[in-house]
Amino acid sequence: MAVLCMFSFARSGIFANFAHYFAFCARSHSCALENCMVQSNHNTVRLMVLKTRDRLIEVARQLFARKGVENTTMNDIASASDKGRRTIYTYFKNKRDIFNAVIEQETAKLLVELEQIARQPGSPVEKIETFIRVRFETMREIVSRNGSLRAGFFRDVRKVDRARKFISMRETEILSEILTQGVMAGLFSIDNVEQTATVIIHAIHGLDVPYIRDNLLEHGLDKDLVIKRMTMLLLDGLITRKP
Repeated sequence: MAVLCMFSFARSGIFANFAHYFAFCARSHSCALENCMVQSNHNTVRLMVLKTRDRLIEVARQLFARKGVENTTMNDIASASDKGRRTIYTYFKNKRDIFNAVIEQETAKLLVELEQIARQPGSPVEKIETFIRVRFETMREIVSRNGSLRAGFFRDVRKVDRARKFISMRETEILSEILTQGVMAGLFSIDNVEQTATVIIHAIHGLDVPYIRDNLLEHGLDKDLVIKRMTMLLLDGLITRKP
């Protein structure tokens, strides 16, 4: 009787349907597992690529700081990083490309600081004051910690400006955000926020070298006074005057 029931069950096609179903599930599970493995491998490779690139940038930064950009060769970077020249050229076209990457990475933390200022609660007036102080001081710290790279910064600031073009754009965007907050609050009177932010950022860039080197001491302006005068000048032009 049991055998007869099993025979009938098999002939009914139900058994076959179950078999197909389990086979489908197995294939689906296998595909899902394969996709996960491919994605995992992709992520692993991506992390390795980023790690190698960051390693090359840090090695280049140390060499630039110690020997100067002009005296550092691609062979020096390859040797110090235990990588072949072919590997370096996989990530960077030339030494200028590496120099630009060093500047971008070094100034990236500046953007983090400025973004935090824009997003934190508080008056836009206070944010402008903090923005100027943090901007000058963070840039001073970045330049001061990089040895011979610092000399290159002072000698050819235009080269650095070209290298930090993206950073400058982000600085302008962040400052625009603060200025917009002031306009929305009725504190600032600005007819074109983007243009105003662009002018302010370039004015700050123009003071980078004098600020870092204390060139304005002969005029009685130490670092604190430079920040104070700059802040007063900006706010005097930004703040809405009540009739």
